[in-house]
Amino acid sequence: MTKRHLSKFFLNTVFALVFFAVGAVVSTSAQEKSLYERLGGYDAIAAVTDDLIGRLVNDKKLGRYFIGLSTDSKKKLRQHLVNFLCAATGGPCVYTGRDMKTSHAGLGISEEDWEITVKHLKDTLNKFKVPDKEQSEVLAAVGGTKKDIVEKQ
Repeated sequence: MTKRHLSKFFLNTVFALVFFAVGAVVSTSAQEKSLYERLGGYDAIAAVTDDLIGRLVNDKKLGRYFIGLSTDSKKKLRQHLVNFLCAATGGPCVYTGRDMKTSHAGLGISEEDWEITVKHLKDTLNKFKVPDKEQSEVLAAVGGTKKDIVEKQ
């Protein structure tokens, strides 16, 4: 083989390897769905949010946090929660609400309040037959906000 043929052979081999590697990455990425997709997308997250809010509002201990909210405030709260869950699970939404610490400051949310909320979230996820793996991932995504929400141990 001449030097020119070796160069062409080498370049073709490199291009083939790069194409193969890129194809493998694309193929792997296509197989791995985001949590958002595995949960069913926007409409599923909105349905979970509606059910969860209903449980929280009707809870004897937690309902106090919703007293006095106007209809508009309730709609905003719902949309912020949908957007937060959508973004936290890898969806296309952008959460534009205040940070968790600011939006929950002064509410006096206790560890018990947090645990009740988590129980309601689990009950909601079970109602919608969300598999255990995805439930764990949702709880991990939400759990990261606890330090900014709970004020009383």
